[in-house]
Amino acid sequence: MLTPQNILAALVPILLVSCARVEDPSLYPRYKASSAQPPPAKRAVAANPDKNVFFGDLHIHTSYSNDAYTMGVRALPDDAFTYAQGGSIEHAAGYPIRLQRPLDFAAVTDHAEQLGILRAMQPDLPLSRRSLRDVLINGSRFAITKTWLQTVNGMDQDDIEYDANAESIMRNAWQKTIDAAQQHYLPGVFTTFIGYEWSATPNGDNLHRNIIYRGQRVPGLPYSSLQSNKPEDLWRELAKQHKRGMQALAIPHNSNLSNGRMWEQLNAAGKPLTAKQQALRERFEPISEIMQVKGTAETHPLLSPQDEFARFENYQLVAEKESDSAILKGSYLRGALRTGLEFAHNGAVNPNKFGVIGSSGGHNASSPVEEDNYHGTLPMLDGSAALRMNTATLLPDSKTHAGMGSAAGLAAIWAEQNTRASLFDALRRKETYATSGPRIRLRFFGGWRYSAALLSQAGSIQQAYASGVPMGGELPARGSAAAPTFALWAEKDPQGANLDRVQIIKGWVDDSGQSHEKIYDVAASGERTPDLKTGKLPTVGNIVYVRNATYANAIGAGRLASVWRDPDFDPTVAAFYYARVIEIPTPRWTTFDATMLGLPAPSPSTLQERAVSSAIWYSPSR
Repeated sequence: MLTPQNILAALVPILLVSCARVEDPSLYPRYKASSAQPPPAKRAVAANPDKNVFFGDLHIHTSYSNDAYTMGVRALPDDAFTYAQGGSIEHAAGYPIRLQRPLDFAAVTDHAEQLGILRAMQPDLPLSRRSLRDVLINGSRFAITKTWLQTVNGMDQDDIEYDANAESIMRNAWQKTIDAAQQHYLPGVFTTFIGYEWSATPNGDNLHRNIIYRGQRVPGLPYSSLQSNKPEDLWRELAKQHKRGMQALAIPHNSNLSNGRMWEQLNAAGKPLTAKQQALRERFEPISEIMQVKGTAETHPLLSPQDEFARFENYQLVAEKESDSAILKGSYLRGALRTGLEFAHNGAVNPNKFGVIGSSGGHNASSPVEEDNYHGTLPMLDGSAALRMNTATLLPDSKTHAGMGSAAGLAAIWAEQNTRASLFDALRRKETYATSGPRIRLRFFGGWRYSAALLSQAGSIQQAYASGVPMGGELPARGSAAAPTFALWAEKDPQGANLDRVQIIKGWVDDSGQSHEKIYDVAASGERTPDLKTGKLPTVGNIVYVRNATYANAIGAGRLASVWRDPDFDPTVAAFYYARVIEIPTPRWTTFDATMLGLPAPSPSTLQERAVSSAIWYSPSR
C-alpha cells in the first residue's frame, strides 16, 4: 500500500543521488601533461617510388562549427593541427588530451554553414554562462541533466538573428582556417589540407561531404548547403572552381545515416542522374569515408547475413529504417558497389567505382580514434566517462545515446611522399584504405600473373605494380578464361593487436543482373582450417580480460600474406574485389570507461578492429 511514508522513503535515495556531485575520474588526466604541450619532433620521410603508407584524419571540427561551439568547444584550427601532430591541447571539459602517436596528415573541416558565427556572436548558451568543466565537477546529476537538456535544445539556432557582419565573420573564420593549415604544413613531415564540410541534410537524410583542396588556391568562402543542398550543384560548383585553378575532392561520409540516398542514382528532383551529373560525381567523388565516430558503413548484417563480421560498430540511431534492402544498398559500401555492377550489367556505366578511407568526425579539434584514450566527440554529450556511460545525468540511455559512438577511424594513403600533391593524387587514384583506428599496414594488388613466389621474392612490390594494379585500380580485361590473382600483405599495428585473418570480399552479377557477394578467408593466423560443413574458419579466440580492460597478444599473427586466385571466376561477369583485415578481440572504449568508473562493462565489451581496402574492379571485354 502506498503511503506518504513509503513514497518519501522511495524518493529520498533518488533525491540524494540527484543532488550529489558526480565522481568522474576521467576529468583528471591519466598522465601529467600541459594542455599546451607542443608536438614531438619528427623526421621527414624520404620519397619512395614504391610508396609509403601515411595515416591521417580528413574530418576534424573546431569551435568554428556551430554544433561544436554549442557543446562547449572553444578550440581553433591551430589547436586541431597541434593535436594531430602529437601535441597536447585542452579538451572542452578542461583536461589535456593528446594522441599516443602523431598523425601524418590532417584537415580541419568545419561546417560551411554559418562558419564561425556562434563563436563570434557569443549568444546566450548554457555553456557560455558556465564552463563545462565546472558543470561536470561541481554540478549534481540534476544540474548536469538540466544543462544537458538546455544545451541539446540550444543546438537549434533558427532563432538566432544574424546581422550584416555575418559574411565578414565567416570570411575571417575561413581565413583563420587557411592560415592555420599554411602555418602547420611541413612537407615530408606533416601535411595539412585546407577544407570544410558541406552539410546538406534534406528531410533529415545525411548527404554530407568534406571538401578537400589540393593546394592553397581556394575560394573566398566555402560553398555551403545554404546556397544549395543538392549534391549535383556542389559538383557543378567544384567544376567551376577547378577552371579557376582550385583542385578539390568531395568526400561523402556517414552514408549509413543517409536513408539510402547517398548512393542512389537519383538527383535532388528524384530523377535519374544525367550523364553529365554522373561524370561530375565520378570526377569529384572518387572516395568515400566509411568509418568514423558515427559508425561504420562497410556493410550491415541485414545486407550481408552470411558475413560473420558485418555487425561491427553499426550506429543504431536509424535502426527503424534498416529493414529495407534498397535503403541498405544505398547506405553501405558493399551494397553500393553491388548496385554499381547491376547498373553496368544493364548497359550503363558503373556509377559506384569509389575508393574508401576512414576519418573521425571529431568535434573537439581532435581525432578520438583510440579505444583506450577515447574522449568523445561532442563534449556536452560525451566529453567525460560519466557522460558517455550515462552516470552523470538522470536521463535514460535511449535519450543520451550513451555508448553509441565509435572510437574511429583513420585514412590510410599509399603515396610517394608526405606532401599535399602526392597524397591528394593518391586519393584521386583511390590507392587508399580505411581503418577503425589501428595503424594496420595493408597492401592489395590484382593481376593475371602473380604466383605464390611473389610473397618471398626481392622487389615484390615493384613486381606487383609492374604486372598488376593496386587497390582502387581496374584489371584490364583478357581474352582468355584465366582467373585473376590477388596479392596482399597485412602487418599488425606495431603498437596494437595481432591479426586474426585477411579476407577478400567479392561481388558479381549473374545473367539476370542480380548482384551477389561472397567472402573468402585467404590468410589466417594459427593452424586453423575451415569447417567441412559450414566452410567457416574457426574463431581466433578471445583473451580479453574485461574486468580490467586488458588483453593478451598471445594469439593471432603479426603478419599475414597471400596470393589468391579466384576459384569461381567467370570471365563474362563483372566483379569487384576488396580486402579486409581483422584483428584479434580487444577491449572496446566502453570497457575502458566502465573499468575507470567501477561499473560492469556493457555489451559489446570487445571488438575486432579492422582495415578495409578500396576495391579492384574487373569488367569483361565486350
